[in-house]
Amino acid sequence: MIQLSNISKIYNRDGQKVVALDNVSLTIKKGEFIAILGPSGSGKSTLMNTLGLLDTPEKGTYLLDGKNVKKFDQDELAQIRNQQIGFIFQAFHLLPRTTALENVELPLLYSKKQTEKNRAMKLLSSVGLEDRGKHLPNELSGGQKQRVAIARALINDPDIILADEPTGSLDRESGRGILKLLTQLNKNGRTIIYITHEPEIATYANRIIEIEDGRIKSDSKAEYLMGNC
Repeated sequence: MIQLSNISKIYNRDGQKVVALDNVSLTIKKGEFIAILGPSGSGKSTLMNTLGLLDTPEKGTYLLDGKNVKKFDQDELAQIRNQQIGFIFQAFHLLPRTTALENVELPLLYSKKQTEKNRAMKLLSSVGLEDRGKHLPNELSGGQKQRVAIARALINDPDIILADEPTGSLDRESGRGILKLLTQLNKNGRTIIYITHEPEIATYANRIIEIEDGRIKSDSKAEYLMGNC
């Protein structure tokens, strides 16, 4: 599904070059459940943004379903992000003056996909929020906001879910609930990729990619799958 070859990303910060990714090569197969683990400044967020077509690397090749993403224009990239990739953010990014249901429906405004009637409400129900559709974000707990964000990420039936520190703003119990939900989505066939700085959180995945100083330090199968406990 995804193949990165010698990807490098360099930022200019206060007149100095900062290498965020340094010749990263990576292959991700359909249906994998992957955690990208690393401390702050390791390059994991840049890697996530690259995978999500939000950042453009200076060097290297990114193949998505066998197609070189460099050949896509901005409109085509936006369409791929909307229809093939679902994003879940640590800060939720819910519109404050719209209900949970309306937040879930938002990506449909930019989509050409045909969607079943009442799909947004069905998705809210699937994440345990069938009774919160008319609530505004400030009327929801952190865990409920993240569940709304997950439902929104699923509205266009994407192949890939990218989650940026999905438990970072949550208490331990709510975080475990979100990780178990991601585990179930993976069992249902979704490719899940999430970033974290916590080794314990990474053990929910089947494969852990550890990144340090912009390079992949290790890439291994998770021996202890906490998510199955």
